[in-house]
Amino acid sequence: MNQDTPNWLVVFDCDGTLVDSQHAIVKAMKSAFRHYALSEPSAEATRRTVGLPLGEAIRCLLPAGAQDKLDDVAAQYKEAVSILRQKPEHEEPLYPGVSQVLQSLLSKGYQLGVATGKSRGSLQSTLEHHALQDQFITLKTADDGPGKPNPDILWDAMAETGAVPETTLMIGDTTFDIIMAVRAGAQAVGVAWGYHAPEELTAAGAVHVADAFTDLPDVIADLWGQKS
Repeated sequence: MNQDTPNWLVVFDCDGTLVDSQHAIVKAMKSAFRHYALSEPSAEATRRTVGLPLGEAIRCLLPAGAQDKLDDVAAQYKEAVSILRQKPEHEEPLYPGVSQVLQSLLSKGYQLGVATGKSRGSLQSTLEHHALQDQFITLKTADDGPGKPNPDILWDAMAETGAVPETTLMIGDTTFDIIMAVRAGAQAVGVAWGYHAPEELTAAGAVHVADAFTDLPDVIADLWGQKS
């Protein structure tokens, strides 16, 4: 680690990057739409909105004539998620290698953060479930400001940690993550296992797309010239 610039900050998206939560998200969204007799969005359409604040995601999925149902559907979605999480069979697994890689990055002196479209309560529940709550120095959620791709929450994470755009890296699976980083002046690395295609991430400004979580330490070291 280069001690002349100590405030290296690596910020992760959550859904689709750290945690494979697509099945719960899709199921809860279908349930919320079905509750109001609305045409259920396809799994692909729902996955395309993951990363946006909930209200914006639902706005994208609602038909033009049903926009007045936005708040009702959002509330029903939250209830559906809560019910799903209480079921014994509920599972939102970490992607392979997450715990080990986070520990490796911390051991090298990186500061770690999360920037997500989830609510703070939902993020904290996810991190606690996977015993990751102590890995991150900064958590930015839909409760903390405008959602992705607005750069405000990423700038706030930098301010909290003493990082600057040149020492900040955003890692995410959607174009919303990548565009947020670009607008914030930071670099962005996409991941190939999430909800937007690698070529979309590259087109949005990702400097690299990782094929596996375990590739990330080397990718980061290469980007910041720290590989021995």
